[in-house]
Amino acid sequence: MTAEKGPEAAIRIARAAKMPLRIAAKVPRGERNYFKEQLEPQIDGEQVQLTGEVNDETKRQFLAGAAALLFPIDWPEPFGLVMIEAMACGTPVIAFKSGSVPEVIDDGITGFVVPGEAEAVEAIGRLSELDRRQVRRHFEKRFTTRWMAQEYLRHYKTLGKPNAGEVHAGIHQVRLV
Repeated sequence: MTAEKGPEAAIRIARAAKMPLRIAAKVPRGERNYFKEQLEPQIDGEQVQLTGEVNDETKRQFLAGAAALLFPIDWPEPFGLVMIEAMACGTPVIAFKSGSVPEVIDDGITGFVVPGEAEAVEAIGRLSELDRRQVRRHFEKRFTTRWMAQEYLRHYKTLGKPNAGEVHAGIHQVRLV
């Protein structure tokens, strides 16, 4: 749990939306002062709760039971595995438009890509517009290991063909893994 991952923004968003917030995260040793000074005073155990680090089984239950995953990152996230973990559970994602977020989230289908906190609060009010089954279906179409392997193979097969340089450049723009 670091400042770049946006826990303070998540707390402000949840409070503004009058929604409970459950934070599942590990506090790295180098971030303990940040946690003690900035976050711990805001964790009241009721509206804002810290679950701590969770294992894979607990994480599935945690994400599947959420109204949404808040992902208010403040850095150019290269992928954001937790976003697809949430979508695998059928849980929509509300994320700031940073890094890979616009490539991972299908805005209005698997969640909402927002520019800031006010829009994230508004997006929470729009969660009923999303179909959790559709969130899961989009995950299956784009992020299963089978799909990713097929996409790699498709790109590799084009490397020896004319215009391979253009396709090769495209591989670097598609963040599959």
